[in-house]
Amino acid sequence: TEIVYALGQQDRLIARDTTSVFPHEVTALPDVGYLRALSPEGVLAQAPDLVITEADAGPPATMEVLRAAGVPVVTLEEAFSAEGIAAKITAVGAALNRQDAAAALAGQISADMAQAQTLAQDVAPEDQSKVLFILTLQDGKIMAAGQDTGADAMIALAGGQNAAQGFSGYKLMSDEAVIQAAPEVILMMDRARGHALDDAALFALPALSGSPAAETGAVIRMNGLYLLGFGPRTAQAIGELSQALYDR
Repeated sequence: TEIVYALGQQDRLIARDTTSVFPHEVTALPDVGYLRALSPEGVLAQAPDLVITEADAGPPATMEVLRAAGVPVVTLEEAFSAEGIAAKITAVGAALNRQDAAAALAGQISADMAQAQTLAQDVAPEDQSKVLFILTLQDGKIMAAGQDTGADAMIALAGGQNAAQGFSGYKLMSDEAVIQAAPEVILMMDRARGHALDDAALFALPALSGSPAAETGAVIRMNGLYLLGFGPRTAQAIGELSQALYDR
């Protein structure tokens, strides 16, 4: 959605999924549901002549119904790098017949990404902050980002080290594993009021109470779509995270 706006093609948008909330104007469009739990009837009711979606859209049966109905579906592959973002922009540009605009935007985003990583490149490996990204808390247990995740990539791009090692994806960590990870910074999504754990409650958790992060009160909260969207705003997100890690 953000790429469509960045290409100046927002007038062609007729609906969105629940996760598409930026820029704010897009929230005025009909919401067809959560990206991974789409109803084919809800999508087809909008009479689209094109669907652009992330690779994890689903369920698979919904995507099969859409294709069987003759709706062209363009799937953007998951991308955790400047090259991947450029590829997504190129794919959207091709789908909308705006190849020249997409090439210009992809080039600008790549340059912005390189500039954003300047601070990260200046941080020696031994000085990199050990960052634990907490996706959710389930009965006091931490679901953290391991390797092969957007959070892991963002931490690296911003010049940090992922404190959670030895697993891929998002998984629950035992208290012992979190204690052993010894995070120096906690990174979380900035959730709506009433759904977020404040710093005092966070560091009261047995797994974190004795951590280096608790000693310094190091918590960074960022908008989830901004942090993990890997779209036109990613360079700014990298710069903001780098500043938060090393200029606190």
